[in-house]
Amino acid sequence: MSTLNQRFPLGDAIEVSSLVEELRAEPVGGRLRVGDPRVVEFLTKFARKLLAPATARRFPELASLGFFLRKGEIAKALSTLDSSGDALRFPRGLVFHVPPANVDTIFVYSWALSALAGNHNVVRVSSRSAGAAETVLEALNAALSEVDADTAAAITATQRMVTYDRSDEISGALSVAADLRVIWGGDASVAALRKYPLAPHARDLTFPDRSSFAVASVRGWQNASEAERRGAAEGFYNDSYWFDQAACSSPRAVFWVGDEDGAREAGQEFRKLLAEVLATKQHVTEPAMAVQKRVSAYGAAVDGLVNGIEFQGNGIATLELADPAILPREWLGAGTFANARVDSLSDLVPIVLRKDQTVGQFGFSKEELTQFVTELAGRGVDRVVPFGSALTFSAIWDGYDLLTEFSRLVTVQA
Repeated sequence: MSTLNQRFPLGDAIEVSSLVEELRAEPVGGRLRVGDPRVVEFLTKFARKLLAPATARRFPELASLGFFLRKGEIAKALSTLDSSGDALRFPRGLVFHVPPANVDTIFVYSWALSALAGNHNVVRVSSRSAGAAETVLEALNAALSEVDADTAAAITATQRMVTYDRSDEISGALSVAADLRVIWGGDASVAALRKYPLAPHARDLTFPDRSSFAVASVRGWQNASEAERRGAAEGFYNDSYWFDQAACSSPRAVFWVGDEDGAREAGQEFRKLLAEVLATKQHVTEPAMAVQKRVSAYGAAVDGLVNGIEFQGNGIATLELADPAILPREWLGAGTFANARVDSLSDLVPIVLRKDQTVGQFGFSKEELTQFVTELAGRGVDRVVPFGSALTFSAIWDGYDLLTEFSRLVTVQA
């Protein structure tokens, strides 16, 4: 079968050849351009749906997405694309997005930025997506009914979100039709999609397996107020538990930077505060997840990677690393954190790999963090953010300026 289910805009099942033909056509009202006001109007209507109190309470991550798509934030992002000199900026064309199933909302960020760049887009939404993803699709379709007719016609003609079972025919057809293919979800997903050829002029924008960790300054913790410490624990909770620690930017290890006694005391207090946040949030660890983290923890001990394990109920598992340089980067179960102490941020430089994406931090100065990144010299780490901001998406992600990647430049000289 070569048919796809149209999730946004809602429609009948469609043959892939017909979908490509429709997306290649010029919409009524003219082709989209970079920063097209029709796209901006639609995205701001959509953002209001996500920021509705009932939706934001149920899915806090959607409130972040709604904030990202507010009109002021969109204008700020587009302001970085002002053409200058002999260069004019245009859309790339048709973009095929393949997002991961384990982070329900990442496909919206990718799609929205591509649409803002004026592209026609087709997004494969996983049939395994649920919860937040379904709410997003409902909000998109509701927003479409509230914009003017010209805007609705342009969005309907150029933007599609679909689901389909594994199909070489469909994935192959969408790939060869695309001017840009965006692949999220890890090394296996990248390898699987790359077997489908692209047109000679097209290329891939890939987001392979990534890992992230956190750093906390012992001195910074000691100098922090009680409110700041509690804020750090709540921010860390948001970074780690929103997507069961499966997001690429969620920390899987915590490095305390400073003296040994201070690190031990700070770590104990931090984990106590984190446990209080879990209790306040009424966080529930599924039985299968509780088993997973114990199997992973004991497995790490058998492998000689850790010399101590502490479980705080089913919510938090702390694995004391035998050697900070041997850092397990795989997902070990939600709420499972490797823990280690180092004397300085410089000690982490040899440990960092290219796959390390986000460093969440607490208690460091801008100068200290800048020095750390300068010492890394590009060997790894794409972003350093405060606790609570690891999952905050931006137009620069994984080292890519996405609006730039989603557009192309034409130079004119006389």
